[in-house]
Amino acid sequence: MRELWDQRELLYYLARREVVSRYKQTAIGGVLWAVLQPVLLAVVFSVFFGQLEHVPSESGVPYPAFALSGMVLWLFFANTMSAVSESTVANESLISKVYFPRIIIPLAAVGPALSNCLVAFIVVISINLVYGILPPIQLVLMPVLMLLTLTTAIGIGLWLSALNVRYRDVHHLIPSVILVGLFVSPITYPFHLVPAGLRPIYALNPLVGMLEAYRWMLFPSARWPGAIVLIPIVLSVLLILSGMIYFQRAERMFADVI
Repeated sequence: MRELWDQRELLYYLARREVVSRYKQTAIGGVLWAVLQPVLLAVVFSVFFGQLEHVPSESGVPYPAFALSGMVLWLFFANTMSAVSESTVANESLISKVYFPRIIIPLAAVGPALSNCLVAFIVVISINLVYGILPPIQLVLMPVLMLLTLTTAIGIGLWLSALNVRYRDVHHLIPSVILVGLFVSPITYPFHLVPAGLRPIYALNPLVGMLEAYRWMLFPSARWPGAIVLIPIVLSVLLILSGMIYFQRAERMFADVI
């Protein structure tokens, strides 16, 4: 950690490079892309689930606002995990030429997903206000939830990033994991639709507790999710610590294998 602190300027430079390069030469700009992705997905799910299948939302919240809020948090998690997972292999030329704390690379990869989330979250609040939904006082806890989501995504990403160097199958596995996660998490449907007997197993998915707490912070009519919030808290700590330890051990052979 001391070495990482000493190299904080390098971390800032690489994170800034990631953000700039992601949207370099885009026709409509990075800010609009950050808004369009969750909005378009929310529109699709609103049409097919909200209108055609009549999937209910949570506590009477208008379905478009419900779907958009879940999609923003999900994209933040998925994009962070994917970027961290792919970062080490994507920077193989840098790793093989000069020494620096390798963990800086996956941490810097978080930059674009974090900036996108901040922009998209402003859209979520704006849509809620259009529907007449005033944010409750617990909205002040949102940075804590975002940190929880970030640490969980980084923890998983560190494991996959280190494994991706040795086993390139991970690169092909990640899109499948993200696709499955989209449907096994209560992003576009409420948690209460899951059969009661399956809820204890279903709640082991850390995104369940995150999304339930997230909507409690966004919608005045949403209820506190209770003890299931402890699951993502515990898992985030375990994932980030174990991910950092495994990444540190695996990085010794990066330059030889990559």
